[in-house]
Amino acid sequence: MADVEEPDGGADEAAPKKAGRKGLVIGLVLALLLGGGGFYAVYSGMILGQREAALPDAGAHDDTAETLPPVAFVPLEPLVISLGTGTRSRHLRFRAELEVAPEAQADVTKLTPRVMDVLNSYLRAVELSDLENASSLIGLRAQMLRRIQLVTGEGRVRDLLIMEFVLS
Repeated sequence: MADVEEPDGGADEAAPKKAGRKGLVIGLVLALLLGGGGFYAVYSGMILGQREAALPDAGAHDDTAETLPPVAFVPLEPLVISLGTGTRSRHLRFRAELEVAPEAQADVTKLTPRVMDVLNSYLRAVELSDLENASSLIGLRAQMLRRIQLVTGEGRVRDLLIMEFVLS
């Protein structure tokens, strides 16, 4: 009797393994189908809004364009900043313009030497590794803009537009 029970025990162990694989394959296929169906429903606009409403109509032209707010630009003199020491000396060429309110253009132009001093001091203090990292330019730009806004006064400078930022 012991011999008869052993083959049944071995057969019972083999059956759940097959069922487990079969269930895994069915689950995987269903997950792929449901995921694809969900993607299509969102992409086509059936869920979370309509795609046609979000896109501008190519045939209809709006004759009245949005009026842009008044803006003026104050160009800054190009800076060449030496970075590093000794034989590994590198240079940064930096050129930018300030976006200002038109009524503040004359005031900001008068304060340009202070702005240049702040930019020069800040860029000399920045680590070379930060300047080499392309993704750090956003943070550097935000830091420079904040310092410029402190020098020129609140509300005069809207943005800092970087025209040239070259390490050589």
